Amino acid sequence: MKKSEKRRTPRRKETAGLAIFLEAVSFAARAHEGQKRRDGQTPYISHPMRVAMILRHLFGVKDETVLAAAVLHDVLEDTRQDYDDLAARFGERAASYAAMLSKDNRLPEPLRESSYLIQLKSAPLVVKLIKTADFYDNLRDSSAAHSTPREQLFKRARAWLKVLAGERDERAVRARHHLAGLLAKI
Repeated sequence: MKKSEKRRTPRRKETAGLAIFLEAVSFAARAHEGQKRRDGQTPYISHPMRVAMILRHLFGVKDETVLAAAVLHDVLEDTRQDYDDLAARFGERAASYAAMLSKDNRLPEPLRESSYLIQLKSAPLVVKLIKTADFYDNLRDSSAAHSTPREQLFKRARAWLKVLAGERDERAVRARHHLAGLLAKI
């Protein structure tokens, strides 16, 4: 085997993972087309993209399927796409992570939130990390929110820190540190 052939194998695997992430970016951008953040100006897709960037660069997550799930985390809840759409395009793992990050909008608001928290508490660590990155980005972007929704966000983020307190994985410790630091600054 030539040296050049040995180099190609890892690159193909790397490129395959990147392809999943890039396809998720395109898919999420199309799914969220026309949606805006709370400021009424920023395209919504900026939020899931920032969540993926936070996950990768602050929390150290390198798994492309997990990063794809981060980009897709609001697709099921906020668009017309469903689980089957995600599973067919990105696999069961990415689709199930996105589903774990989605609230059941059929439930009344108080029950929806408590059910969602229970769901997240029992989720795999990578889903908890995506949720932490989601909180981190929403807190950074919270200046556009009115005081009541902003206070609710702070309260939920503080409660989330308690959920993460039991996690010992270094990525969870790093994520908790970053989120707590941001909460202290705001």
